[in-house]
Amino acid sequence: MTIFHRIALMTAAAPLALTLSACGETKAPDGTVAESGAIAAIAPPAGKQWVDMAQISDKDGYIMGNPDAPVKLVEYASLTCGHCAQFSAEASEKLRDKYVASGVVSYELRNQIHDPFDLVMARLARCSQPESFHPLTEQVWTNLNDVIDRAQANGPALEGAMQLPENQRFVAFAEISGLLDFFASRGISRDQAKSCLADNASVQAIAERSDTQSKELNVTGTPTFFINGSNVGTQSWATLEPMLQRAGAR
Repeated sequence: MTIFHRIALMTAAAPLALTLSACGETKAPDGTVAESGAIAAIAPPAGKQWVDMAQISDKDGYIMGNPDAPVKLVEYASLTCGHCAQFSAEASEKLRDKYVASGVVSYELRNQIHDPFDLVMARLARCSQPESFHPLTEQVWTNLNDVIDRAQANGPALEGAMQLPENQRFVAFAEISGLLDFFASRGISRDQAKSCLADNASVQAIAERSDTQSKELNVTGTPTFFINGSNVGTQSWATLEPMLQRAGAR
């Protein structure tokens, strides 16, 4: 059975299993960050700002900032993970305005999928231009308590949605859970969202990439961070920022 089908079955098996602490294993750092002297700020292209620039990586992550930045930060995160939401609340503004804005740090966000709800939101966050991905994920985490509460209130209906044909199930799931309205209020129209979720192959690809990359890179929980390719494990902003500084981001 593929990871996609296992995720699809999770709703029927445990529809109300979403909790803000269900983020997987918290692991100690198993990598080190090479020390570097302070790296000077790098100017963006004329008329642009690094924080407004985004592109999709070859791992289907979304890179904010200078794609050639000397310090490359990658985060594996789940959109239903409370620890990820906490990190976003603590770090997003500082990471963006100080480090990404300088051109010295790029920030790539990759999804580790934990459940069907997570999968639907990951697809909807990809339903517009790359520049929208980070703001939409931040909005999910900012409103995570409300998002989860609505999902838990509609468990039986969500179970039924996951029994529908593949090109209908995630559209129905998003409708019942309130996600169509949530994303519509943030720039993804209902018709646009339905079209994205009806594309079953694109939804399945997100789940499969999550499974493959997690195994290949030993990502056992979220949030897990990599700095210049080194897995530094699960961190808070208080412990991650000194690592970025050690790598040369000042």
